[in-house]
Amino acid sequence: MKIYITLLLLLTSFLGFSKKQDSRYFELRIYYCHPGRLDALLQRFRNHTTKIFEKHGMTNIGYWIPNKNDENALYYILSYPNQAARDSSWKQFGRDPEWKEVARKSEESGKIVAKVKSIFMNATDFSPKIKPSVQTPNRTFEMRTYTAYPDKIENVLTRFRDHTTKLFKKHGMTNIAYFKTIEKDGQAKLLYLLAHESEEAGKASFDSFRKDPKWIKVRDESEKNGKIVEKVESIYMSPTDFSTIK
Repeated sequence: MKIYITLLLLLTSFLGFSKKQDSRYFELRIYYCHPGRLDALLQRFRNHTTKIFEKHGMTNIGYWIPNKNDENALYYILSYPNQAARDSSWKQFGRDPEWKEVARKSEESGKIVAKVKSIFMNATDFSPKIKPSVQTPNRTFEMRTYTAYPDKIENVLTRFRDHTTKLFKKHGMTNIAYFKTIEKDGQAKLLYLLAHESEEAGKASFDSFRKDPKWIKVRDESEKNGKIVEKVESIYMSPTDFSTIK
């Protein structure tokens, strides 16, 4: 009997540990390139930047190019142990002689990046384990950002935690990662990544999801006291050849 109880406690402990929330500090960075300079940026990342990031303690999560890329943008996500480590790593990176030489050579034909945007994030408690994953052929990824009505972000997270992620899977979507943004002013947003076989497949999956009677019931129940999502933004993207998630 004592052995049985001990094994049960060990199993419970293991299950609790395996579901532990990812405590890393995440950063989504968006680089907007000068016209005609995106290829130069990709080459710099492919051959140098990702390796120098790792040298300074940053973890490359994934790199993507929007399918409709009017702004010549590169989207990528890095992770760090915490915010202090992030700040320290970037200071070291900026002072690195190897990086300075790489940047100088890559910009001999002109500046590459016109603007950089950073979004800091924490993984939600219901996010899948965020790790490298590669499939052949490459999948299409969708980044979706939900802006909740005031004081409703926890309602949105509860709906995703209890229902939405499971329904996505039911309709052929792959849950990649779920983040809660860190905002200086205002409430956090939900930002997440899905994978689809193609952009067309992704849109078809959402069409079937929206018609699902179970989803309609869940949505109506969660909104009995009013709407909870004010705005949804969606971007379909393709992974770069050097992305750790494809």
